[in-house]
Order: sequence, then C-alpha cells, then structure tokens
Amino acid sequence: MRDGPDHRIARMLHHRSQGLEKGDPVALPLTTSTAFHLPEVQGAAHIYARNGTPTWDAVEAQLAVLEAAEVVGFPSGMAAITAALMATLAAGDKVILPGDGYYVSRLLSVGFLVPLGIRVQQIPTLDFVTADFTGARVVYIETPSNPGLDVIDIADVVARAHAAGALVIADNTTMTPLLQRPLDLGVDLAVAADTKAAGGHSDALFGHVAGRDGALMARVRDWRRLSGATPGAMEAWLIHRGLETLEVRLQRMCASAVIIAERLAAHPAVLSLRYPGLTGDPAHAVSKRQMAGFGFLIGVTLRDAEDAEGFLARCPYMVRSTSFGGTHTSGERRARWGDSVP
Repeated sequence: MRDGPDHRIARMLHHRSQGLEKGDPVALPLTTSTAFHLPEVQGAAHIYARNGTPTWDAVEAQLAVLEAAEVVGFPSGMAAITAALMATLAAGDKVILPGDGYYVSRLLSVGFLVPLGIRVQQIPTLDFVTADFTGARVVYIETPSNPGLDVIDIADVVARAHAAGALVIADNTTMTPLLQRPLDLGVDLAVAADTKAAGGHSDALFGHVAGRDGALMARVRDWRRLSGATPGAMEAWLIHRGLETLEVRLQRMCASAVIIAERLAAHPAVLSLRYPGLTGDPAHAVSKRQMAGFGFLIGVTLRDAEDAEGFLARCPYMVRSTSFGGTHTSGERRARWGDSVP
C-alpha cells in the first residue's frame, strides 16, 4: 500500500537517495556553518543559520514523510509546544489544557500565557470526552496522558472542538507518528519531543511541530525565526540518525512493554497498573481503534513511596531517570515532581 506505514518508513529511510550525485556521502553530513556564501540573496537555499540549515532540512524532511505534513524543527519538545501555542493564541483567547498532562506544559501556561492575557482552563484528560469547548480558541490534548496513560478519542474531540470554532493541538510524544497519527484524525497541529523515542539514545534535545495548514505552519516557522528557538546542528544530526532506527526500536520496546506489564499486573505487590495494551485497561478499546500499537509506557502503583523507591533501586536493568524512549529502560516515582498521582 503506497501510502501505508511500510511505504512511509521506506521513503523516510531513503529520502535523500534520490538527490545523491556520484561520490556523495550516503550518510547525512553534519553542517555546522552558521553563515552561507551570499553573492546575492535571491535563490539562495540558505541565508543564515537562524532561518535554516542543510541539517535541519534533512531531519525535517524525514519527519515530514512520517507525518505526511509540513514539519518545523525545534531545540526541544517544550520549544515546539511553546511555538504551537504562541502561533495560535493572543491576548483574550482561551486555551483548554489537560490538568493531568505533562507538568511543564502546565507550568508554561500558568507562568507565561496567563500574564499575557490568555485565559487558561485545565481539566482532566478524561473530561475532554464531555467538555464544552464553547469560547475556546485552542483545545490542547495529550493522549495517552503523561503520566496517567488515560486515552481519549481524538477524532471525537476534534469534531466537537471544530464545531465550537476551536483549533486542536495534540502532543504525540508518547506514541510518535508510527503508532498514532493525530493529523489524520483531524487535529490542526501535532507536537512532539523527539528527544524521546525518535532520537532514541538520550543524547539530543529536539522537538517538532507538524501541520497541514500552510498559514498556521508559516506562523510556527516565523516564531522559530524571530524568537531564535532554533535547534543545534549536532542535535538535528543525531535525531536524523535516530529516526533511521525508530521502527525497529519501537517494535522491540512495545513487545517488551506487553510482557513486562502482564508480569507486573500479576505481582501481589502491585496495587494497580496502567498499560493500554492490556485488554482489561480502561484505555484499551479506544487505543485499539486509533493506534497502530499500544506504546511502551507503563504506570505501576505500589503501596507507598518507600516500596516504589525500593522497586526502582533493586531493578538491575532500569535507569532512574525522568525521561523515556531511549535504549535504556527508565523509571521514576512521578509524585516526587508534584504530579497528582499515587
């Protein structure tokens, strides 16, 4: 199927090969130059590194194949989230955010959007199923939620938000465009922290915004250029390399997650467990409808903080870290960051 996932992956892996000349390097060269030869500006592929570089072009082309949309790269996932919000909101607008989503997005909204005169409403992820979006300029969703792993029907939220006149932004960090395709389900902008699974080696910060509305994406691109929220050349190069192994890493990560989730769910010390891939999970049915896989994140509730910290300390193959998606399994007790979780 020419527009199916296998074809997208093949095109992503070979997106540079069609333009190679005899003797050209097959692997992407790292371009660190911030200045480009400009005897005249017209027709120049690159002008100044804040506007774009050959390395950015290559990684954005990869992501554009996977998203089937225009992509703008950023120096982190939060930079991408900020750009999407700043490109769509103005003083007096209202944004609805998940109160149980990624905590830094919430800190940004309270600390910086509110002082700019933007009205911020936070609601639990599951409340988006029945929420009234009247008066909202932007509905920002995160599904599965981080860290609760609640899942909502994206297409349903989009239909109701659009009917109310709102734009929809979806954080797709936990799934990547290989496992979940928010743009295909109607969202206006998808954002992601490619620092996680896309890069896959816990050694590069990067993020992107993807969209199919040219005017919206022009605003996102202008925000990057004018704010200076630009990715580094080495980071872009590392993400480009990481994306080439994303498919095989995701397959292994998801397969491992199922086995680990099943074993943990059966353990007497585990009070509750969340993983959308288990048939008894509350998110299983909707996840099965809108995802190509169930992801690699597991939420486990133990008796108390002491048990949780002891579990993490005794696991020989787990790194105690606040990130995820790398080649090392990571784990942390999320309540230590102030998240409202057990």
